[in-house]
Amino acid sequence: MQACRFATYFKAKLYVVHIGEKDQQKENKFKAIVHEFCFLGDVVYLFKEGNPIKVLSSICDENQIDLLILGAVKRENLMKHYLGSVARKLTKKVNCSVLLLINQSQKEIFKKHIVVNGLESDRSHNTISTAFYVAQSLSSKKITIVEEIKNNEVKIDDDRSLRRAAINHERKTHQENLRVKKILNVLPVEFKNNIEIKLQGIFGKSSYSIGHYARVVRSDLLIMDTPKHQSFIKKIVANDLSFILSELPTDVLIIK
Repeated sequence: MQACRFATYFKAKLYVVHIGEKDQQKENKFKAIVHEFCFLGDVVYLFKEGNPIKVLSSICDENQIDLLILGAVKRENLMKHYLGSVARKLTKKVNCSVLLLINQSQKEIFKKHIVVNGLESDRSHNTISTAFYVAQSLSSKKITIVEEIKNNEVKIDDDRSLRRAAINHERKTHQENLRVKKILNVLPVEFKNNIEIKLQGIFGKSSYSIGHYARVVRSDLLIMDTPKHQSFIKKIVANDLSFILSELPTDVLIIK
């Protein structure tokens, strides 16, 4: 149970939730799993019947849950559509952050390389700061902050237009790097200790680019956010999440 590991890393209280009728045999099984992972923190076992989305949402609200951990599948298909749909709907409905796990090995999994969405939004600072907190908690070695730079198409038909496109590319990349560095400069020093930091600007369709990038570099965790305020950027990010949730490139943490 990966949730035990994360609860241990974050020194958190663990809620083990089963959607269905309470059964002593099942509860004993869950306790045995938690014991196997040597989790020493507080544990609460909850059994509730009903619609998984409504039940889990209410449990998160009632218990002021900070992080909901769900198992997920890499790609939805007819056989596993139900699980994927529940994970996607819960991600949109609950008020807490959500961690979707596709790498559910019995062995210890270290998040060596974390990719975080650096797209400019009202949540950028919170998302990047949280990414570094997570990295320290999981003993990660590298964080790549991906800046999805808007690509205004420039018609290239001669050397002059080619140079103009190159200059425009460099200018936008420089602006994005300055914005992210301002956020990094105010983070606590201990958050950045022993972590390699890389800034990566990418052009292309939003979400497909960062999802594809996370897959290509074989990152262990992709961190995204959900902007608070209704705006054009929020609509873009919402579409990004829908795409990524249907084509999970790796484990995904969605910050709220």
